[in-house]
Amino acid sequence: MAHANARTNLFGRRLIVERVAAGWPPAQVAEQLGISRATVHKWLRRYRQAGDAGLVDRSSRPRRSPNRLPARTEQSVLAARRHRRRGAVVLAAELGLNPSTVGRVLSRHQVPHLATLDPITGQPVRSPRHSQIRYEYDRPGAMIHVDVKKLARVPAGGGWRLRGAEATVAHKHKKTLIGYDYVHTAIDDHTRLAYSEVLPDERDPTCAVFLHRALTWFTTHGITVERVLTDNAMVYRRGHGWAATCTTWHLKRRYTRPRCPWTNGKAERFNRTLLTEWAYAQPWTSNTDRNQALDNFLDHYNNRRGHSALAGKPPITRLNPRQQPRGS
Repeated sequence: MAHANARTNLFGRRLIVERVAAGWPPAQVAEQLGISRATVHKWLRRYRQAGDAGLVDRSSRPRRSPNRLPARTEQSVLAARRHRRRGAVVLAAELGLNPSTVGRVLSRHQVPHLATLDPITGQPVRSPRHSQIRYEYDRPGAMIHVDVKKLARVPAGGGWRLRGAEATVAHKHKKTLIGYDYVHTAIDDHTRLAYSEVLPDERDPTCAVFLHRALTWFTTHGITVERVLTDNAMVYRRGHGWAATCTTWHLKRRYTRPRCPWTNGKAERFNRTLLTEWAYAQPWTSNTDRNQALDNFLDHYNNRRGHSALAGKPPITRLNPRQQPRGS
């Protein structure tokens, strides 16, 4: 995973090396990627020194930390936390330390928050809002994640991002509301290949037809889907059309844990990318223009955009490791 403020990922750094090797001037490469020339030369230098390994992020951890607390003091903080079960401020006052120092020690040793512990026994009684368990199937098609994102339509002439408050006032008292679109998405667990459609609702017939088209699309890419993971919406639990489509395609149906949307995290994270890089990437003048741009976004996402979970490579390379990203 790239550093939080990094302007390039592993795919972008390889692109720097490939373009300079092809004869592009470093200044032009820097302009194309929106980075400085110094950054281009830095990655070229590291590549010359270590090859592909030089393009991987280095640890930000300092080689030595002369001001770090002695191990004995850290153990005292941990022991006080176990016996007193108090926060950093109280423990710091008792141990004669700074609260922020105590907080860093607790965080470094991954001590659970007090809110997740029983105040009397100190045993965990509440699971955190995220799971430390990460899973990924070892082959394409073993599971696809399906989700729906509700998205407000763009009024004619553009919404508030383009016209400001005028757009809101113009539609405030109209009898016919602008309404919503529903972006249905299916994403393969192993490859992260994604298929999306903008549909008028999320009723059972609509979801069933979408699933059929998504499975057909995956089949054209050589992927035979075995399982489908969804949330616990009634359309997935009791929808007759949805059940019939799953039966026709011999799919095993799986559901997320109740009130735990992060168990369908791959689809949820894709929805976030969908919003930032397509739906809200620019001010749209009409709903039709935005919907028509979805295909271009999906083509870029699947074939060219580097993915942090895939070592900076686009999803299509997981399907065929020898295939080079388009446009590279």
